[in-house]
Amino acid sequence: MYVASKMFLTRGVGRHKEKLVSFEMALREAGIAAFNIVTVSSIFPPNCEIIPVSDGLKELSEGQIVHAVVAKEATNEHSRLAAASIGVAIPRDRNKFGFLSEHHSFGEEELDAGNYAEDLAVQMLATILGMEFDAQTNYDERREVYQLSEQIVESMQITQTAEGIGGQWTTVLAAAILLP
Repeated sequence: MYVASKMFLTRGVGRHKEKLVSFEMALREAGIAAFNIVTVSSIFPPNCEIIPVSDGLKELSEGQIVHAVVAKEATNEHSRLAAASIGVAIPRDRNKFGFLSEHHSFGEEELDAGNYAEDLAVQMLATILGMEFDAQTNYDERREVYQLSEQIVESMQITQTAEGIGGQWTTVLAAAILLP
């Protein structure tokens, strides 16, 4: 049975006249272009350790199949802002699973996109923990409820934003790379 024991977060932006190549360039900037990426759903495995990108890359070999939660967005419109975010929510009981969320959008600044992705992950975790909260309240109010509950020990996000440049594709990418 394969359950990831480590994970790292990474991000990148790529620009090129071809959409596919701009995606490749974003993968390169994120440091993950040399791998065969298989996208998976959004579970943060029990007892998984978050490690630095540099440490995670040392554990991988070129061409290796890598499982990842990926958010990406692309635009070829001049000055159009694109965002891609991964949110993470980890329960206090590390023997239980948490959540990863992917969010991609246009017109959202980095902080807003990142907060949204983080909030999505926390909301998913909160619902399986049986926490009560009002989904209509703003993120800062919900964050206070989550922190006071002490059931969610940590949440975070990684976000990449970039504005489109006329005549080129701009691709933004954020990813959570899961390692054995």
